[in-house]
Amino acid sequence: MEHLTEAAELAATELTTNVFRHVPDRRCTFLLRKQRNGVRLEVTDAYAQLPAKPAESPPDAEGGRGLLLLTAMADKWGVKPTPTGGKRVWCELTADQENQTSGSKVTVTSSPSCATTRSGC
Repeated sequence: MEHLTEAAELAATELTTNVFRHVPDRRCTFLLRKQRNGVRLEVTDAYAQLPAKPAESPPDAEGGRGLLLLTAMADKWGVKPTPTGGKRVWCELTADQENQTSGSKVTVTSSPSCATTRSGC
């Protein structure tokens, strides 16, 4: 799973940067969990506002591309409201080489509870 290191570092950076840019108190809980075929990263904060769809960012915006990067590198990701009024943004990276290079169509949604995979929702 060593080949996941760079992708996991970038995903962690993008997830936590979103907290620092968009969550008023800038507090979060970060979880990195080893799974059977990869890793799962989760960032939980107390701010109820869900992330905007990556496609909604204007092309000339200084930011707004973090979730596009996440979509490109993660096998799946999603966001789910927490019972305490915040949200949990997560992604999964797998060691499956075929999935890493599949180039499948990506479908992105930001419904209150969504998951995005390389092969679509």
